[in-house]
Amino acid sequence: MANIIDKVIRAVAPIHAAKREYARATLSFVDSGYGNYGANQTKKSMRGWMYGGGSAKEDIEDNVDVLRQRSRDAYMGIPVATAALKTLRTNVVAGGLMPAPQIDAEFLGITDDEAEKLQKQIIREFALWADTPVCDAERIDNFYMLQQLAFFSYLMNGDAIVLLPVKETIGQPYSLRIRLIEADRISSPDGYDRLAPCDVDGHHVEQIVQGVETDKDGMVIAYWICNRHPLSSTFNITAPAKWVRVEAYGSMTGRRNVLHVMNRERVGQKRGVPILAPVLESLKQLGRYTDAEITAAVLSAMFTVFVQSQTADDGRPFGEMLPPQELIDQADQSSIELGPGAIVSLNPGEEVQFADPKHPSTGFDNFTDAMIKQIGAALEIPPEVLFKQFVSSYSAARGALNEFWRSCQMQRDWFTDDFCAPIYEEWFTEAVARGRINAPGFFADPAIKKAYTTCSWNGPARTNLNPVHEVEAATKRVEAGFSTAQEETASMTGGDYNRNIRQRVIEAKLKKEVDDIINPPEKAQSAPQPQPIQRPPAPDPEEPERQRRM
Repeated sequence: MANIIDKVIRAVAPIHAAKREYARATLSFVDSGYGNYGANQTKKSMRGWMYGGGSAKEDIEDNVDVLRQRSRDAYMGIPVATAALKTLRTNVVAGGLMPAPQIDAEFLGITDDEAEKLQKQIIREFALWADTPVCDAERIDNFYMLQQLAFFSYLMNGDAIVLLPVKETIGQPYSLRIRLIEADRISSPDGYDRLAPCDVDGHHVEQIVQGVETDKDGMVIAYWICNRHPLSSTFNITAPAKWVRVEAYGSMTGRRNVLHVMNRERVGQKRGVPILAPVLESLKQLGRYTDAEITAAVLSAMFTVFVQSQTADDGRPFGEMLPPQELIDQADQSSIELGPGAIVSLNPGEEVQFADPKHPSTGFDNFTDAMIKQIGAALEIPPEVLFKQFVSSYSAARGALNEFWRSCQMQRDWFTDDFCAPIYEEWFTEAVARGRINAPGFFADPAIKKAYTTCSWNGPARTNLNPVHEVEAATKRVEAGFSTAQEETASMTGGDYNRNIRQRVIEAKLKKEVDDIINPPEKAQSAPQPQPIQRPPAPDPEEPERQRRM
């Protein structure tokens, strides 16, 4: 029947018939698969969904400037945002990730004792450089403080740029330096991205997106760094901004000149996204709501009383007690600002009224808890951890900590790969080149270099709600071969098992010396041995009966 109708319409009105066929094909496509659900455009529930998108450049790079500024503003003014960033920093990096060299003795053909001796030397040498502010190009923080700053910059700005210059300093054995660059300074020259081959200051470049230069294959080859912060208020017209091109890897040596601390979420992405970006709107609304509730609570606690009198009084309100520097509007001389307990005299015939603002806040806790749960889920921070309150059951609290620990461990792993490990390898290379560490074949074979520079980085330990049970579980895992004492020590305390054993040997010797001083062995041998206590034999229960018969 439908075919006959279509033929009739096609003969009478071919254009209308073509539209019918197109609409039928469109509906058959839309109403299949996702077209009937998430991609449906005809349902009333989906018509109001405003959507749009593009590549990583349109969705991320073109908006990253606004995201950075709003993320920093949220951190400085919204308590939940501040708590989220600080919680992640404390649990991922804390006081800094400590290196634990793991030399591949088998591949290098050395004994375990030789490897252990070399690892001790590496730790001592690394401390000469890392424990002092000399490693910082600004000479302010040591290596572990720079870890905190780099990771916090990544959280707040989306990424952090690290330069590795060299500078000789008198009295210092190493010249490697770490210079952190805030993300805003990595930008395209003059603020314009280059999406086609062009020349910039004599350099032929393929493409520049937000200060990151790539070749025709999309490989990052250089970074463009502005000589000043683009938001700095000290900008001088006579000293315009200039950009310096820094190669990602040295063209002659292949050395890493720039480290880009970033966690990508899109293919083709060149710049990082602040971790608060998906929840910025919720955070801002929550901050506004909190401010409104605080203001309402303060106002509801104040009562301004207007008293009727027979004569008007043009003087200042009695009991105002507001000093001039605290007035909100000093320019308006006609405004009168009342302080706590202020009383204003009124003209005859006016009534007395009490300014008693009311604002119900009974649902404040429930609403904020619900919002923070959603924000915490997006940031992979359980609300118990975000609030630092474990008021639920032991199982629920332990489950929340375990889930949060997975997130922290993942971020710690990639931060180690982006920041700690490359810097450690550069330092190790300089130590070998200067002859302070003996590593035969280090420069001859990359595999040998890798065997020498393998290192694990231990950080803050997981929170233990029941340390006794945690120790018992760790002991059973080690005994069953599911884990090692080294791994369990790093997980539970953030320490090093081998160092602990060596320290325990020293402590045991010291304790024995103290015990020998308090109770010398000669005194212990000459001391009279305690005599066993002579106890009378137990009475025979049949003795009374025996005596009666006699």
